[in-house]
Amino acid sequence: MAATPETNSALLEPTPELSRALHEKVVDAQSSASLISRLHGKNKELQTQSESRTSMYKTLTNTYYNRATDFYEYGWGESFHFARKSVGETLRESIRRHEHLLFSAARIAPGMKVLDVGCGVGGPARECVRYTGAHVTGLNNNDYQIQRARIYADKYKQQKFSEFIKGDFMHMPFEDASFDAAYAIEATCHAPVLKGVYSEMYRVLKPGAYVAIYEWCLTDKFDENNDLHKKLALDIEHGDGIAKLFSTRVALQAAKDAGFEIEIASDLAHETEVGNEIPWYADLDVGLVNFNGIQGFARSQVGRIFTTNAVKLLEKVGIAPTGTVQVQEVLSTAADGLVSGAKKEIFTPMYLIVGRKPLN
Repeated sequence: MAATPETNSALLEPTPELSRALHEKVVDAQSSASLISRLHGKNKELQTQSESRTSMYKTLTNTYYNRATDFYEYGWGESFHFARKSVGETLRESIRRHEHLLFSAARIAPGMKVLDVGCGVGGPARECVRYTGAHVTGLNNNDYQIQRARIYADKYKQQKFSEFIKGDFMHMPFEDASFDAAYAIEATCHAPVLKGVYSEMYRVLKPGAYVAIYEWCLTDKFDENNDLHKKLALDIEHGDGIAKLFSTRVALQAAKDAGFEIEIASDLAHETEVGNEIPWYADLDVGLVNFNGIQGFARSQVGRIFTTNAVKLLEKVGIAPTGTVQVQEVLSTAADGLVSGAKKEIFTPMYLIVGRKPLN
């Protein structure tokens, strides 16, 4: 019988054995392959009817991350988000700085109970524990990522300072006024309605608590009547398992409607200069080949081709789960859409919203 993470604590790194063990435990290969085909564009009805994608957002998001998580860790690391970058700064350094800014904006302090909404495999949560001394609860609706997050917590000796809960962020499994602060990093874009998830964040926060959010949004330069703009938005939605991208105006209004007093609303990708000398998408737009480490190579054009062929072999011999090659192709489409959307300034992954729940 294949070892599971519960029965073999040595499986701590993102190895093929660990991936296979976790996938065997939590992934329905048949439904996954079906939905990946839809994401990949074989179902034209799903491409054109956003209502269909919105109604099935939980299945869409879960299936996407069941398959995409391994690629994210391989190509990006443990924190699945973008960041502004300075000259001489590594990708990992920029990601940490980006996270620290958000933790500071949420007024997180030692001993606080903090909620990470859409926690992924727990990269930002672990950094929050290290940086602030708070206790972090990660909420995620994906079994595979929850198990990865718990494994990492054990590896980094953070079991006492973090926990990872499976749950739908549209219906959070927490009592009212449970947390001292909350944050979300490029996660609530998977919500079918932003007011819904923001309202849940509002509900579980204590009066006077802060929330800080990095939101994926379409900017004011997005033109609904421009066919290229619509195509790029659709590529991002399909390639990243998103039901529908909303504008910055919609996101801001949703936070207000949820009840938050807004203190900051700013597109960090386009409204800041210091610490933003290198575009956030630079590590996706690395050109033909990049020898700056394994992750840099993986994101290059040559690296993508190499990865595709390697994954085909791994899938053929049974090491990689069925459908992995399709996911890699979907992610490549998503990367191209993100870069093109960013260059045309119609998309941002870092619309910063900082709000406070009133004291009464």
